[in-house]
Formats: sequence, structure tokens, C-alpha cells
Amino acid sequence: MKVQVISKEIIKPSSPTPDHLRRYQLSFLDQISPRAYSPFIYYYALNDSENKSNDNILDISDKLKKSLSKALSLFYPLAGRFTDDYFVECNDDGVPYFQALVLKRQLSDVLKNPIPVELNDLLPFPIDELARLPLGIQLNVFSCGGIAIGVCFSHRIADALSCLEFTRSWMTIARGEESKVVPPTLISASLFPPKYMDGFDPSFSLLKKNTIITKLFVFDACKLEALRAKYVEKTRGEITANSKQRRLSRFEALSTFLWSRFVAATNLDIARTFCAIFYPVNIRPRIDPPLPENSFGNYFHACATFPSSYFNSAEEDDEYCFGLAKRIGEELRKIDKDFIEDHLRAVEKSNEYFDSLRKGSERFARGEGVGLALSSLCRFPLYEADFGCGKPAWVSSADRCFQNIVALLDNKNGDGIEAYISLNPDDMARFEVDKEFLSLLSLQN
Repeated sequence: MKVQVISKEIIKPSSPTPDHLRRYQLSFLDQISPRAYSPFIYYYALNDSENKSNDNILDISDKLKKSLSKALSLFYPLAGRFTDDYFVECNDDGVPYFQALVLKRQLSDVLKNPIPVELNDLLPFPIDELARLPLGIQLNVFSCGGIAIGVCFSHRIADALSCLEFTRSWMTIARGEESKVVPPTLISASLFPPKYMDGFDPSFSLLKKNTIITKLFVFDACKLEALRAKYVEKTRGEITANSKQRRLSRFEALSTFLWSRFVAATNLDIARTFCAIFYPVNIRPRIDPPLPENSFGNYFHACATFPSSYFNSAEEDDEYCFGLAKRIGEELRKIDKDFIEDHLRAVEKSNEYFDSLRKGSERFARGEGVGLALSSLCRFPLYEADFGCGKPAWVSSADRCFQNIVALLDNKNGDGIEAYISLNPDDMARFEVDKEFLSLLSLQN
């Protein structure tokens, strides 16, 4: 796919940021977030022939730019610039907005056979950059008249839900329904005050390699339900008399299954190797009192489960790590208001938490351990980005460029799951032909 940028603009907020809001303080959770971009691409077929004309594309672009300007007045830190690890200077410098032509590839081709590394061409920035700008937009126009809107958010300032809430607000304004937009709550630094972190680089644990391959796999809804049932059946005997029977979530079952196939593909000896599974947890609903979805910033806690701690070579069917699924659920349920309060109190009193993060990152970077990071955007408002021409035909991620990363997104129907999996070429070659893995995929994959 060849993409040619034909124009570059800077979109500024429609109204100036008040003087008392000119320095937006980053929170502690912002500080420990990766210095990379979170990519989202929204595809619109524009089936109406009138929508496909050059004049109408210009109208759409003009609508998007004007509504973006208004949205930036509400989400004013996105139009600023990072000054250091503590502040964003909200100087209304604006957001880069690129318009591009997609050559030699139709939108229908992309929807039928998406190749993650090619999708990165639809984004305004390389996502593995240091994210010096909070936000960038690229409007891509296909020769068939369809469009794709590529959006890059800096993880230094916003988690995935905040990114999606911004896009939803932007598109609501574009539809002429500005009165329905709920302004963001920008209080993260007061809840999670920043810390002095001399020498700590939150991106150090992201293992970037030029040979990483990202592939997109689609899991069938019925097969996912069967997988959940299988894990529930295998873990039922472990429920104690004092605990309640609880059905595993799709994430718990699928993440455990993917770990088991990762172990099989890499021939990993989890009894002897230091291993970890990482997964971020949205803490908005777990805080007391709960925070609304429009709470802007990074509101997640990075959970870690260590499979080698639960390995039992004598356990029946241990290849599928059934016991691990239960442990992941337990780790997720630990993240409650008491855990968050105790955790924050400990962070405020000492630098031990940062030291542990640094040592762990360095250990993985030296190759002394193996980790798999999974993030799930399932049940998030991916498909609510309607700027007036209907909901998107598809919403995608892109090539993540980092090793051993899995991003899970809902498909458009909301029943199946799309997984962007990034591995080194040798691991991917074995992973994608694993019979157990293939049995879970959709026939349309």
C-alpha cells in the first residue's frame, strides 16, 4: 500500500486555554506509562455516491477539522506540548492534521485482507517514536471514495479509554450534537500525584526489534464460548467451600489459552524460566467512589501474573494452563479500592516500587526472562465514532513494533475478538501453525 501525504496543517483549539490551565500536570500513572503512541484507525465506506465526490471529501475534511478544533478546547492538553516528565505546556500549539491519498489499494481490499504493517502507513506518526506530541490525525482517502482516519495518541497522557472517549466526543461534535458531549474530567494528578523518578524509563521494558512481525487473527464467537466453558469445567474442582463459583471471563480464558500456545511455540520451559504475563486493568470503576468513563488520563494498573509459580508438571492437561486461568482471575479481583489505596500509599512513602519496575524491565531487556503483554479493549466504545456518515465499517489497531505484545479488540459485531499479535519471525512461524491455536480462529481469518 502506498500512501501519499498531500497536505499538512496544524489544528488549534477553537477557543484559547485559560491562563490558569496552561500547565497540565501529569499524574504518577502518566509518568510510568510507555512513551509510545496508541494507534486507532477508523474506516468508512461512504457508500452514498454523493459522499464519494472530491467536493464531498473536502467537505468531510473541513467538518473534521472544525469539530476537532472544538474538541481540543475541551481536551486542551492534547493541543499542548510535553515539556518534561511532569507537565504538558497547554500553549494551544495545536495538533498535526495530515491529508493523504491511498494509491493502488482499495478500501475493500484492506477490509478483506488487512496487513498490520501496511496499516501503519495510515497513521500520522511512527508509533514507536518517543511521542513528543500528544496527538496526531491523518485523513486517508482511497480512490474508491472511502476514507480511513488514523489517530495516534501519546500513552504518556492518555490510556485507551481516554483515547476512545476523545474520539467519540470529536465525532459527536462533527455530527452537530455538541450539546451531547460530556466534557472530560482532568483531575488525575490530584488523585495520583507525580513522583520524582530519576533515571526511570517506562519504555525500557518494551523490546523493540526491527524483525518483529505483527499478524491479525480473528477468534470466532462460538469457539470462544466453548473455550470459556472448557476452562470453567477444568477449574470447577478448584473452587473451595468458602468461595463462590464464578464463570471465567473471555479475557481470562483467551489470555491463558494464548499463553499456553505461546509456550508451545517457543518451547518455553516455564518450570525453569522466569516468566510473566502483563495486562493493564482499568481502575476507574474500582476506585472509591468510582470514576466516570470521561475521566481523562492514564487510569490503569499493570497486573503481572507469574506462570512458573503455578506450574505443576503432574497436573492433568497442564499444557493448557487451566490452573493459570484461575490465578489470572484472582489477580484481577485483587485490584479493588483497598488495593489501590494501599498501593498508592506505599508509592508515596518510598521509591521501592520504581526500583522494582526498573529492575524487572532491565531483567527482561537482558533476556533473563520471558514476558507476554496482553491488553484488551473489548467492550470499549470502539465503534461509536460516527461523524455523520454512519458508524465505521471497521476499527483497527496496527503493527505494534514491539516483541511479545497482544492487543485484543472487539470485532464490529461485538461477539468475536480480533487479536494483533507481535512476535519474532521464528516464534510467529511456529505460533501461527499451532493446531490448537488454529482451531479457535474464525473461518474468515
